[in-house]
Amino acid sequence: MDEQILKPGDRDYVGALASGLEVLQAFDAEHSRMTLSEVAARANMDRAKARRFLLTLHALGFVKRAGRQFELTPRVLQLGYAYQASNQYRAVIQQYLEDITAELGESSSLAVLDGDDVVYVVRSAARHRLMAITLSVGTRLPAAYTSMGRVLLAQLPEPELSAFLDRVRLEQFTASSVTDKSALREAIDKARNQGYAIVDQELDLGLRSVAVPVFSGGGELLGALNISTNAARVDMETLIDVYLPRLRAAAEKVRRSAR
Repeated sequence: MDEQILKPGDRDYVGALASGLEVLQAFDAEHSRMTLSEVAARANMDRAKARRFLLTLHALGFVKRAGRQFELTPRVLQLGYAYQASNQYRAVIQQYLEDITAELGESSSLAVLDGDDVVYVVRSAARHRLMAITLSVGTRLPAAYTSMGRVLLAQLPEPELSAFLDRVRLEQFTASSVTDKSALREAIDKARNQGYAIVDQELDLGLRSVAVPVFSGGGELLGALNISTNAARVDMETLIDVYLPRLRAAAEKVRRSAR
């Protein structure tokens, strides 16, 4: 099969499958239990269509219902497990991240780019909590406002990066948030040129992080590694002189391990 991506309306595009996946993705941490009307609204479809998909997913065991409420079942985890199982190097990366946490006392993660977000796929969490939300495998954050996101955006071919910049919506999460697309482009270009990215309190007050790209031995981009910390506890000099070399060493270990 070629690498051309299908679009809605193409002969081989299965709209029903796409809609079913949209219903599954309507559920998240803030919407773990919903009524039919709520699912329909979040999936951007009419109630009759949403009802058919929910009942089908219920019959397949991916959704359960209690009265008027629907929620996902643990069977959904099988989909994520298949992805994890197909990437055996993640077990190795988990150990490297845990080593960082043990040494520095900071959270460390591996994320991949998915659309306009980064998705956490491996994580070693420190005891202290840095953000209002709980970060875990599967968490999505806007790529524009994360160090891992900017590192991964810097790896995109120019046409894909330009398309991202054209469509991305910038938000004022904090007083430090970049809200100008030209400034975001400069930050991404800087990440490409220096081989790492630092984001300082742009997504959440007090959250400071550094990230580097990580590749397999064959040159395949596996994702981005980061260390996140509290800006009041770790200054920029420590982040660059201590944390960045430690992160680069982990990325090199991954490169040697993932062939």
